[in-house]
Amino acid sequence: MPTHEVTNQVPPYGGHDVFATDQVLVEGVDRWVPAGQREPAVAELTALGVRAGSDEAGRWADLAQRNTPRLVTHDRWGHRVDEVEFDPAWHELMTVAAGAGLTAVPWTQPVGTGAHVRRAAGFVTWSQVEAGHVCPITMTNAAVPALRHSPELAARWEGRLASREYDFGLREVQTKAGAIAGMGMTEKQGGSDVRANSTLAVRSPGGPLTGETYRLTGHKWFCSAPMSDVFLVLAKTAEDAAPSCFLVPRVLEDGTRNPFALQRLKDKLGDRSNASSEIELDGTWGALVGEEGRGVRAIIDMVSTTRLDCVLGSAATMRAALTRAVHHTRYRSAFGARLVDQPLMRNVLTDLALESEAATLLGLRLAHALDEGESELTRLGVAVGKYWVCKRTAPFVAEALECLGGNGYVEEHGMARLYRQAPLNSIWEGSGNVNALDVLRALGKEPAALMALLKEASAARGRIAVLDTALDDLERDCAGLASLDPVELAAGSRRLVERLALTLQGSLMVMHSPAEMAEAFVASRLGGAKGDTFGTLDAGLVALAGPSAIDRSDVSSS
Repeated sequence: MPTHEVTNQVPPYGGHDVFATDQVLVEGVDRWVPAGQREPAVAELTALGVRAGSDEAGRWADLAQRNTPRLVTHDRWGHRVDEVEFDPAWHELMTVAAGAGLTAVPWTQPVGTGAHVRRAAGFVTWSQVEAGHVCPITMTNAAVPALRHSPELAARWEGRLASREYDFGLREVQTKAGAIAGMGMTEKQGGSDVRANSTLAVRSPGGPLTGETYRLTGHKWFCSAPMSDVFLVLAKTAEDAAPSCFLVPRVLEDGTRNPFALQRLKDKLGDRSNASSEIELDGTWGALVGEEGRGVRAIIDMVSTTRLDCVLGSAATMRAALTRAVHHTRYRSAFGARLVDQPLMRNVLTDLALESEAATLLGLRLAHALDEGESELTRLGVAVGKYWVCKRTAPFVAEALECLGGNGYVEEHGMARLYRQAPLNSIWEGSGNVNALDVLRALGKEPAALMALLKEASAARGRIAVLDTALDDLERDCAGLASLDPVELAAGSRRLVERLALTLQGSLMVMHSPAEMAEAFVASRLGGAKGDTFGTLDAGLVALAGPSAIDRSDVSSS
């Protein structure tokens, strides 16, 4: 319209290498991927980063989110098919993710190759395009350590789950180039309390599955990615028995469909490109994974791995929101200056950048621990990281959205989708309370896990006095946990987990981040030099850390 001249507008976001512009990822790969593997890893991650920042990938993300999955229960002749149709963009996203080795590839690589760190960097990079499709990618990666409780099943499935080819469609797995895995744990009456599950598994030797098999009857309230080729499902072999874990394929070895009725798809807040379903199992074939009655033990290996991806996925969401905020404020002016130069905006951006750096650094360190077989550190560190990083993502994205003002609330700028997605990882694989109580269990039953975490956090001792004091206080309080009343201990578990997370993050920042950012993080998170919301750092910390923090979050010049 000829009513006004359009000025002071921000250029489109995108067109950058998502990997190469993230110095935490680049430095992490350089630090934790061995020299012989580093060059090919960087080359592959750079190609993935360029693709992640492309207009084409952005269009795929928009289409997959806007054209949500459609449930097809019957074919034209009235036969039950129980399938889900996706926009073609979904399949493009899945093809790239599988091709980049984000499925179960690391489990097939030799120890000492940095395979889990390489995948973690790729996961953070590609997740910033669109988060919904990485749910089945995560479960496919995580299924392998659980399946290894039954070597025969692992031998049959592992190669397909670690394939770099995405082969969509319900067919017998040996005819496919690659396979995708899902899980079925929660039920209507129990949620995270899987011991309240009622799905029953009756022994049924022989039949169209390899080995001793069972027939499962019951339901699952949340079954994500129901078009996956195989699922790990919890069920009881008797009403009073502890849960067992079963492998449940959608298509059996003889080519017939396993009973797997999709009742409806969930109408979710976020993660809308991914189909999450309610299913009914009615005489459904399943093969026992691990020992009967030890299903929680078997599937916890899957859960631990998916929780690590929750940390990485939340770090990716933070990074995507932060870079959009910095990009906008670099070009937008108000009150006589660019937004990025306004003192209060610099406080907000600096604070967000510190949070993002610490989240990504923690995720990469935990992936390195997985590479190195540091099981005690991953046992506690993943639960602590899952609680804290995922919990921080929703307020983080809300603050980053505000940096764009009203534009941040509009779909086309990308922030609205990130905001809807932000709470998911804090709920998936155990909400905040479940993870906090899981940390308490680990502290009580696995003291070696606490020792490993404290040892890691203490690696930075002697650098910053505030961190040393926080470590002293934490070690003293952890030593006295056994003397606390159990009710008091449970009621205060969130605060304890928060302290564990912040102390570990502070140590990692001191060890691996620019000195000024590490000092600002420790002073604000452990020394009280900030308020209760983002953007309340002491002014001196903004002056100290602002230039480095904001520059490390700027993708505009790429």
